[in-house]
Amino acid sequence: MRSDGPGRRPVPRPRDPIVRVRTPAGTVKVVYRFLLSRQWVILTLVGLVLIPVMIKLGFWQFHRHEHKVAQNQLIADSLAAEPVPVGKLTAPGRPVPHDDMWRRVTAQGTYDTKDEVVVRQRTSADGRSQGYYVLTPLLLDDGRAVLVNRGWIPADGNLTEFPKVPAAPAGKVSVLGRLKEDETSGYSGIKDKKGLPPRQVMLINSGEQAKNVHRPLLSGYIELISPHAKGQPELVPAPDHSEIGPHMAYAIQWWLFTAAVPVGWVILVRRERRDRLASAAKAKAAEEAAPSEPKGSEPEGTGEAKDTGEPNASNGPGAAGETNRSGEPDDTSGTNESGRSEDAGEAKGGGPEGSREAKGGGPEGSREAKGGGPEGSREAKGGEIEGGEIARTAAAAE
Repeated sequence: MRSDGPGRRPVPRPRDPIVRVRTPAGTVKVVYRFLLSRQWVILTLVGLVLIPVMIKLGFWQFHRHEHKVAQNQLIADSLAAEPVPVGKLTAPGRPVPHDDMWRRVTAQGTYDTKDEVVVRQRTSADGRSQGYYVLTPLLLDDGRAVLVNRGWIPADGNLTEFPKVPAAPAGKVSVLGRLKEDETSGYSGIKDKKGLPPRQVMLINSGEQAKNVHRPLLSGYIELISPHAKGQPELVPAPDHSEIGPHMAYAIQWWLFTAAVPVGWVILVRRERRDRLASAAKAKAAEEAAPSEPKGSEPEGTGEAKDTGEPNASNGPGAAGETNRSGEPDDTSGTNESGRSEDAGEAKGGGPEGSREAKGGGPEGSREAKGGGPEGSREAKGGEIEGGEIARTAAAAE
């Protein structure tokens, strides 16, 4: 604690931002005290939580990148493979194997238009328009059936009625297409709404459509490639397997953020320590530069009264020395000293005139001394000499 002056509140010293603890080995270990404050404890805990979270987010994006690369490779291999009959890759009630996704397959049969449905909220090839997919069962020669996505048609104004769908080719047909697995809400992200208008669905799912087709229905469906005649629904384009997406870049960003947390924490700690040391040094310099009040100081003007040469008990025998400082000769000082002694005796014995004149000389010199500095001192001493002569003259007259 320090005080900036009399009557002011003491100013507390700034706390040293570091504590040095001497270890048994003799080395000095520096402990940063401010790290124990609530602000820094919260900041440190937040950093410790963010590090594992961001590491996990980085791996999540990295795994998405790996999945995208693997998916692209699967699509490329499937599209390049030779077409096979659809019955070799799928069967009723058996899910389509993931490795057979996008495989080109063939099928022969006739379209069942009476059980045809449309799939709502599907976009065109350019992604600009909303419409429907046309889903028509194909009755196979072996007595089974398979769903065929014949393509996309635009939506008309009335969404509560079955749209105008181009008629499917009549008679027996041979189709070539890509094998896809059944859609689910979890896989596709499309919510399966209930209460839709007749013959309208949200998902392409063979299990649901098997309730309307009165024969065994193969799992999955065929995305039509050919044949395609003029006036038929717009074919669904093949998936793009050249793009890998930004997932790898996102993973690297998350990991860079993870590394930035401890680096930023260290930078903040060092900056805080530097600022606190600078504040402490500034406060210490201000304290040292502040003037300290001298102890035992006397009221102002006391010293001036002593320098006037006025006779008092404290001066004692030093009166002669004061006379010398005024510039008078030494013998005069002696005369004055003896005169003052005689005056004292004379004054005690009688002679009211001498006493009054002696008293009158002293105060007059004292008043002039207080008002005039060195000149007052000399006049005061002259008054004492004059008073002594008057006393001796009074004594001789008696």
